[in-house]
Amino acid sequence: MARRGPYEKGAAKRAEILDAALDVFAAEGYRGTSLRKVAARCELSLPGLMHYFRSKEDLLAQVLRARDERTRTRVRAQARAEREVDAVDRAAGQASGQAVDPGELPDDGSPESYLRVIREGTRTPGLVELFVSLAAAASDPAHPARPHFAERYPALREQLADCLRQRADTGRLATDIPPERLAVLLIALVDGIQLQWLVDRSVDMEQPLADLLRLLEPTEPARDADR
Repeated sequence: MARRGPYEKGAAKRAEILDAALDVFAAEGYRGTSLRKVAARCELSLPGLMHYFRSKEDLLAQVLRARDERTRTRVRAQARAEREVDAVDRAAGQASGQAVDPGELPDDGSPESYLRVIREGTRTPGLVELFVSLAAAASDPAHPARPHFAERYPALREQLADCLRQRADTGRLATDIPPERLAVLLIALVDGIQLQWLVDRSVDMEQPLADLLRLLEPTEPARDADR
């Protein structure tokens, strides 16, 4: 077996540190976690930990990227599992002669996928706190988290707008608001509700988005009252 070079070893150690940081932040909270705890989890000193990152802020920004990737992986796994169940249900319905509406399965580009992301957030409040804190800090162009958010928001807007445009084109969107503006609205709602939830845990993070999506669904054609 070929030996790993310094670059591969460094990349592997960085990945180990990011995984450890995600677990510690999720368990103990963003503000309640010191980098020394993360270093101890990786059997490193604090200077040894910081050898792999330019600064504390750089480490936190990289943790945020890892958090997004971990969330995407879990959301995709959930979607695949539900897709398999849905396929079985459709097959059963077809075999029995029942009409089955396959609906639209959520993916990374659908508004429904955000419900999954929010659901993930309720289980890891420390990572929600990390996201909200770094999102605010990223307003500084010099902050290490700025590139992440500068890439994240345009990509999310484009994904959502594409999905909403497809729904509008097929009569599945009950509004004439342009998809690009709706995408901005949805992202603002998701980001804002996370902040409210951090302040008051009695706030239901999922319901406001579910309500908005319901408002965007076309209603059934009104029946003639004389019939």
